[in-house]
Amino acid sequence: MSESRLAQQIDFLIEIDRLKSVDRANQIVDGTRPENSAEHSWHLALYALVLAPYAAEGVDIYRVIQMLLLHDIVEIDVGDHPIDQDFDWDAVAKLESAAAKRIFGLLPSDMGDALCALWHEFEDGQTPDAQFAKQLDRCQPIFQTLFNEEAPADHVAVVRENLTTGRARNLREAFPEAYALAAHKLGWQDEPAPRAFAQRITFLVEVDKLKTVLRATSNFDGKRRENSGEHSWHISMFALVLAEHSSRKIDIGKVLKMILIHDLVEIDAGDTPIHGNHDIAEMEAIEQAAADRIFGLLPDAQAQELRAIWEEFEAAESDDAIFGKSIDRVQPVIANLETGGGTWISYNVSRKQLEDRVGWKVAKGAPALWDFLQARIRAWFAEPA
Repeated sequence: MSESRLAQQIDFLIEIDRLKSVDRANQIVDGTRPENSAEHSWHLALYALVLAPYAAEGVDIYRVIQMLLLHDIVEIDVGDHPIDQDFDWDAVAKLESAAAKRIFGLLPSDMGDALCALWHEFEDGQTPDAQFAKQLDRCQPIFQTLFNEEAPADHVAVVRENLTTGRARNLREAFPEAYALAAHKLGWQDEPAPRAFAQRITFLVEVDKLKTVLRATSNFDGKRRENSGEHSWHISMFALVLAEHSSRKIDIGKVLKMILIHDLVEIDAGDTPIHGNHDIAEMEAIEQAAADRIFGLLPDAQAQELRAIWEEFEAAESDDAIFGKSIDRVQPVIANLETGGGTWISYNVSRKQLEDRVGWKVAKGAPALWDFLQARIRAWFAEPA
C-alpha cells in the first residue's frame, strides 16, 4: 500500500472534521443547542443498527450505516438546508453534487468513486438500502423534537407538517411503528407504539446525551473540545476509510458496530483521557454499571447482542476489536498534530508516554498508519529523523 494513498486518506479524514462545525436546524434532545451534522450522522448510523429489525427483507444494514455516516458530508461546503424553508432545491442539488465531487475527490480515485456513488445512491433514494436510510433520516429529527420536553412550538409545528404533507408523510405506510409513536406523542392517537419499538427509541433518545459529553481532545480546528458523539462519527469514518491498512483480516461491518456504541458508557462515566491518571478498577466498575443501565433500555435479545459487542471492543482481543482500538487511539493523535500539540501540552506528555499508552496499540492494529505518522510526531517532539 503506497504512502501517497494513505496520505490522501488522511487528508480526507482531516477535511471532514469540518462537519462538526455545521449546525442543523433541529436541536439535541435536551434543547440546549443545535445539533451538528457530524453527531447527527453518528446518531443516524446508530438508528440503523438499532432499528435494523424493521428494515425490509434484503436491506443491507452495513450499506445503510455507510450511507448515513457520509450522507451529510457535502454540508461542509453547502451547509444545512432545513426542510421548512424555501430553497431552489434543484440549485441545492447541483451545489451538493459539486461538493461531493470535491470532498470525495480527496481520496484515492477508487475509494472516492465508491463513496461518492454511495452518496448519490442515498440522494436518489431508489434502492431498498437508500429508502430505509431515508426513512431513518426523516425519523430522527421527529423524535429529537417530540422527546424534547421544551421543544419550541415552531419545531413541533414543523414535525406536524412533515408528517402530514412533508417528506415524512409516507411513514404511516412505509414505517408504521415510527408513525404510531410520533402520532401518540402528538396526541393524534391513544394507542401507543409497539413496545419493542418504543424501547428502541427510548434507547436512541437516551444516547443522544453522548453529544453533551466533552472529551479532552479538541476538534481539528482547535476552536472547541470534541464531544463523544461526533468523535464516534469521526472514528467510524476513520475505520471505513482505513480498513485496508488493518494488520489482520477484519469484518468492517462488525468494527463499525463496535465504534458506534463504544463510548455510550461515557453518558454516565464521562470521558477518561488516555493521558490522565485514573483508578482503572474504579473506572471499569463505573463503565460496567453504565453498560448495564444503557443497554438494558433495549429489548432483551438486542441488549445482550450490543452489550457483547461492547465487551468485545473493551477486551481488545479479537482482530476486529484490535483494529477498532487502533483507530480510536490514532484519531486524537492526528487532532493533536493538527492543533499544535493539544492534550500533549496540557498533560505534559512525553514521547515515551505516547508510545506506551497509544503507539503500540495503533501499531498492533494498523502498523502502516503508525509508521506514516512518525515523521510528524518526531518533528513535534523535536527528535532527530
